[in-house]
Amino acid sequence: MSVDGEAVRPDGEVDEPGWEVDPDDEWGVAVITMVGRQLKLLREAAGLRAAEFGALVGYGEDLVYKVEAGKRIPRREYLVDADRVLDANGVIEATWEDVKRIRYPKKIRDLGKLEAKAVEIGVYECQSINGLLQIPEHARALIQARQPPYSPDDLERMVAARLARQSVFERDPSPSLHFVLEEAPLHRQVGGTMVWRRQLERLLEVGRLHNVALQIMPTNTEPHPGLDGRIELLKFPDGTAVGRSDGAFNGRPISEPKHLRILELRYGTIRAQALTPRASLAFIEQLLGET
Repeated sequence: MSVDGEAVRPDGEVDEPGWEVDPDDEWGVAVITMVGRQLKLLREAAGLRAAEFGALVGYGEDLVYKVEAGKRIPRREYLVDADRVLDANGVIEATWEDVKRIRYPKKIRDLGKLEAKAVEIGVYECQSINGLLQIPEHARALIQARQPPYSPDDLERMVAARLARQSVFERDPSPSLHFVLEEAPLHRQVGGTMVWRRQLERLLEVGRLHNVALQIMPTNTEPHPGLDGRIELLKFPDGTAVGRSDGAFNGRPISEPKHLRILELRYGTIRAQALTPRASLAFIEQLLGET
């Protein structure tokens, strides 16, 4: 069954946007093509037509063809049900570990890979609280405010991608993390008062970790090199590094030593002008106490 050409589940669920494969994502295309080919071979070996298989897993025939052709990212429930129907002994369900990563936009996935390898991460954020520090409700409210708006499915996809990066706090050994946040975004009650308070409490929680230095840049400070925008610096075990700045090198990632020295100089100056980590935590505690 279909609605305006879109496959629907028998219970009326539309084949929503947001699960398409990005054609520029070579790794993602390869994974989904492999999974789709495997599903088709197992379905045909079981003697099931696409429509029959779709009825057994609760999806329309069109969606079955899209998944098998590598044009659609299957949901986890689809893979679980397909594994059961095709008696695959967990082989199909196990592909979800790779499939779920494709749901995250490629640039965020690439950033997450770099953060997962870095031994040191330094970030200056001027317009908002950095994504590594955001609670789910704060992240959802920020992403939901963008125009044109994301579909509900894409919204959850973006939130999940942002939160997935926070696994960096669970690494062992722990990387060295330092953040400089502007004061102004801390006053903005994104998501409402309760979400705002929980976000500030999260900043206190993270700022007290032994491997984290969290600093606040007061609004009344002198001009500093971060006024052009965000700065990110990631350093790796082999001594290499990657940096990015909204206000330098056209915002592109750079790894040349001479360019990295410029970003390190700017970031060092910003850290020197910001409140100390202890004073920054006291500032956040005072902000919480005023409400």
